[in-house]
Amino acid sequence: MPRRTATMLASALILIVLFCAGLLIKVPYSEMSPGPTVNTLGEARGEPVLRITGRKTYPTSGHLNMTTVRVTGADYRMNLGQAVWGWLAHDSIVVPHDTLYPDGKTEEQSTQENAEEFSQSQESAKVAALKELDIPVATQVVVSTVVKGTPSEGKLHAGDVIKAVDGTAVQEPGDVAELVTKHQPGEDVTFTIVPAKEAAAAEKAGRAPEGSRKITITTEKAPPAEEGGKERAVVGIRAGTDHTFPFEIDIELADVGGPSAGLMFSLGIIDKLTPGNLTGGKFVAGTGTIDDAGKVGPIGGINMKLVGAREAGARYFLTPDDNCASAASDTPDGLTLVRVKSLDDARNSLEQISAGKTDALPSCSAG
Repeated sequence: MPRRTATMLASALILIVLFCAGLLIKVPYSEMSPGPTVNTLGEARGEPVLRITGRKTYPTSGHLNMTTVRVTGADYRMNLGQAVWGWLAHDSIVVPHDTLYPDGKTEEQSTQENAEEFSQSQESAKVAALKELDIPVATQVVVSTVVKGTPSEGKLHAGDVIKAVDGTAVQEPGDVAELVTKHQPGEDVTFTIVPAKEAAAAEKAGRAPEGSRKITITTEKAPPAEEGGKERAVVGIRAGTDHTFPFEIDIELADVGGPSAGLMFSLGIIDKLTPGNLTGGKFVAGTGTIDDAGKVGPIGGINMKLVGAREAGARYFLTPDDNCASAASDTPDGLTLVRVKSLDDARNSLEQISAGKTDALPSCSAG
């Protein structure tokens, strides 16, 4: 056999082996790609994303789009060829599987966690928006979770409003733990509560809950993992906050999880509750977590969200301060990044965009 023919055959066989290996060899990576964007001022599946009742609202125009990222499932295993293709592609990112599903987390567990974070982000978005508009929001400390098999099981329930511990009024969730841990394990602690059902009925009726009851619970020693080297009394609950709004704000958006839409929900609420248009009819997208005080926090998958936003038609992208460097390193053509640290920052930037004063916008830099 001529040497040239033999070389060609050998090369072909090597290519076939490499191709088969690429298909068969599984690698511990997952893929992230741009997900859909949704205008918080518009509709999703024929229903308004934001519905406000019991308060005057105003017409809006333009876009305030929240952005998402698609990820491969927990049970999906990429082969080597798919990983290489993903690394080379501009519209996807290949990341270690454990980045998306740490500690062996299942897809079901991840979905549940994302749903809880999404629900909390909606609550914080409402609170932040109303505070930005100086509309009072009533806040109360509640039982967030009751741990199974602890002294509180059957005595306290998720949603119970905690008014006081041992007669001392509580203002923040941290007050509950502080007052409980003043006891030694085995001692009694007395909670003054409004039961969850009464609290829910009062909220629906737009009034403060009436009446309360006292529940005495015997503390126990904290599990070793929680002790931190010293004995500590616990009752087996996690405290959180709940808010009573002066009118109804419903956020309807299915198949979305995580906390990163908080900023855009807040801005959509503000736009609907104030005269004029925040965007001036412009197409603005963005992302960012938000807390009750209006602070904007970083998110994951920023570069994929930029791609999705630009493909949807966005010209401006509200970018959390901590994501700015990464976003600026690979910004799609035609998309202007706007740095935001707070809801107030974002609102001011939208006013500049609406007025056409874009030269003064706070920008992101790669350095």
